Amino acid sequence: MSRGVIVIPTYNEIENIEVILEKVFALDLGVDILIVDDNSPDKTYEKVQEIIDTNTYNGQLHLLIRAQKEGLGKAYVAGFKWCLEREYPFVIEMDADLSHDPKYLPAFIENIKEYDLVIGSRYVAGGGVVNWSPLRKFISFGGSTYARTILGISIKDVTGGFKCFRREVLEAIDLDGIISAGYAFQIEMNYRTILKGFKVKEVPIIFEDRVAGKSKMSKKIFIEALLNVVTLRLNKKQILKAD
Repeated sequence: MSRGVIVIPTYNEIENIEVILEKVFALDLGVDILIVDDNSPDKTYEKVQEIIDTNTYNGQLHLLIRAQKEGLGKAYVAGFKWCLEREYPFVIEMDADLSHDPKYLPAFIENIKEYDLVIGSRYVAGGGVVNWSPLRKFISFGGSTYARTILGISIKDVTGGFKCFRREVLEAIDLDGIISAGYAFQIEMNYRTILKGFKVKEVPIIFEDRVAGKSKMSKKIFIEALLNVVTLRLNKKQILKAD
């Protein structure tokens, strides 16, 4: 199997799922898509299964249904394990809410030939955000700065969730040892990747806030991120040993 795969976690994304699938597959990149659904109350998974049953995308669309919502990190870990069992050479993370524009996918696929982790970055030249309040911009940029400073890493957009991993990176990381369930998962995966000595590249993206559906961000998730950054730094030696 030479083609890569895009992992898209979903929870109540019935308003967005068909659109994001159409936009990605219209690019004809030769990649598969795995939807990891946390048993959405709005039955997102049923819509995905309907599309699979029509064979509209020639067997390139797959579905993994989890029993319940346990957080973004748990969903991605489940997706990564599914992908590793099938020997995809690279795995892309992508949101279902259209905030991650598929037009950037070709740049990911091109750069992953040379780098081990490619991050769609809002905070490098050419990157940015639209439709964000000043407060949200401050929280996002401040969160990246905080994590980067505590962990001693140079990634500018350390919290971004639009990225591409080579298979070898996911194989090298102790996925069962991931401690972050929410958006701190993105920070933790970046940190573990760097600790293993893999090469990282940031490519600019413009991040657009979701139009349909409801954001999953919460105060609890934000606090988890603040605390887990410190925990990760204190456990650096243990992480290196485990991975």
